[in-house]
Amino acid sequence: MTMASNPSAAAQLALNLAPPTQAFIGGRLVDAASGRTFATINPATGEELAQIAKCDQTDVDRAVKSARAAFNGPWGRMRPADRKRLMLRWAGLVEANATELASIETLEAGKPIADTADIDLPETINTLRWHAEAADKINDQLTPSGPSVVSMVVREPIGVVAAVLPWNFPLLMAAWKLGPLLAAGNTAVLKPAEQTSMSTIRLAELAVQAGLPDGVINVVPGFGETAGEPLGRHPDVDALAFTGSTEVGRKFLHYAADSNLKRVLLECGGKNPFVVMADADNLDSVANHAAESIYWNAGQNCSSNSRLIVHQAVKEELMSLLLEKSREWTVGDPLDPATKIGAIIEPAHLSKIMENISAGHADGATCILGGRQVRESTGGLFVEPTIFDGVQPGTRLATEEVFGPVLSVIDFAQPEDGIQLANDTAYGLAASVFTSDLRTAHLAARAINAGTVTVNTYGEGDASTPFGGFKLSGFGGRDNGLDSHDQYTETKTIWIDLT
Repeated sequence: MTMASNPSAAAQLALNLAPPTQAFIGGRLVDAASGRTFATINPATGEELAQIAKCDQTDVDRAVKSARAAFNGPWGRMRPADRKRLMLRWAGLVEANATELASIETLEAGKPIADTADIDLPETINTLRWHAEAADKINDQLTPSGPSVVSMVVREPIGVVAAVLPWNFPLLMAAWKLGPLLAAGNTAVLKPAEQTSMSTIRLAELAVQAGLPDGVINVVPGFGETAGEPLGRHPDVDALAFTGSTEVGRKFLHYAADSNLKRVLLECGGKNPFVVMADADNLDSVANHAAESIYWNAGQNCSSNSRLIVHQAVKEELMSLLLEKSREWTVGDPLDPATKIGAIIEPAHLSKIMENISAGHADGATCILGGRQVRESTGGLFVEPTIFDGVQPGTRLATEEVFGPVLSVIDFAQPEDGIQLANDTAYGLAASVFTSDLRTAHLAARAINAGTVTVNTYGEGDASTPFGGFKLSGFGGRDNGLDSHDQYTETKTIWIDLT
C-alpha cells in the first residue's frame, strides 16, 4: 500500500497539519506585497483553517517576471530528457508526500479522504509521470519539399503560461495543466481557486525540492478580480489555461482580446447526459455507474452525468436499483474513510444547489429521493443524494448545471429521441451511453455532441486521452493526451535553401 492509498493515515495527519499559506514566487514562499490575507474555510465544519496571502497585480507582476526569467534561463534551454528527469523526481516527491497532500485537500475542499487519498493523489502522480515521459518522445518534422531545401516544422514552447484552477480537484487539475506545459518547456503562474490554495502551494514547494529551477512554477493565491483578471490581461503571459464555469471562461476571452491576444484554453461546464437504451443489459451495473456519476465528489464535477435519459422499457427496473444504490452513498465527515459524499464547497454554492432543488419542485418534477440540506448541526455544508423524476426538457433542472448531488430523470420511447434529448443542451463536455448493441453504441457515440463519450461505463478516459468539450463547455485545447502538449507550443517553419 502506498502512502497515496491510506485514507486512515491521511485523516490522522490532518489533525496536526500546518500547510503553507504564502504565495510561491521565484522558488520561495513570500507574503503578498500588500501584506493582506484572506481566510480559507473548512466546508465540513465552517471553521477557519488559515489565513492565505491575498495576491494582487503587484504579486502577479512579480510572478510573471520570475516565470519569464526561468523560461529565458535554465528551464527554457534545458534538454527535454533533463526536464523529464526532474519532473519524474518531482512526481516521486509528490508520492512520498501524498498523505499530507490528500489531507490538505480534504480539509480545504471538503472531499472525502477516501477520494483524495485513493483517487486524486494517485491520478495526480500518474498524470505528472505520463507527461514527463512524453517530454523527449515528441518529434519535430521534415516535409517532402525536394532535395534543394531542408524544410523543418518544429515545435517551440510558447513561453509563460498562466493556469487558473478550479476548487473541485485542486491538485489533479494543476497536474493536468502543469504536466504538458512543463514537459514542453514552458514556465507557469498558477492561480488556485481561493477556496483551495494550500495543496497547490505545497505542490510548487515540492517541485523546487525536486530540482526544478526557481521560477518555473509560481503560485499567486487570491480572488478572480485581484489575481485572476491581472493574469488574463497581463501582456507578458503568452497563454492562459482555465478550468471552471462558462461565465468566468467568457471573461478570459475578453481579457485576452483587450490585451495581447494571448492563447486561451477553456474547459468549462457541462450538463452531461447518461443515456440508457432499451437493450442495456446488467442494469445493476448501470445503476452503479449512474450513482457514481452524480454523487462522486458530491456532484461537484464538470463531467458528472446529471441527466439520466432512460428508455421507458427499462426505466422502472433501473430506478428501483438506482434508489437502492443511492442509499449506499453516505453523507458524512470527510475525514471518516467510510464517508462517500463530503461537503459542499461554500455557502454560496450550497444556496445555488438548494435553489435548483426548489426550482425542480416548482417546475412540476417529482422528488423521489432526498432534496434536503443535512448535518447542519456540524456547522458544515452538506446535501443528501437527490433524484427528481419527470423532469421536463427546457426546465431549469434539465438545462442548468447544478454542480451538486442532484440527478434529473427524463424518459424516452424511441432511440432517436434519446439522442435528441442528450443533445438538447448548450453544453457538450461528456456523455455516457449504455447499450448491448454494438451498432447502437457506435452510432450513438458519434451522434452525441460531446468531447468524451463513454460506452457502458462512466468516466473521463485516462492521461493518454484528450479531455475537453464542445459548445459552451469550452474550446481552444484539451487537457491530457499528446494533444495537450501541442497547445502549449508554437509551430515554426524553418526553410533552408540549399542551392
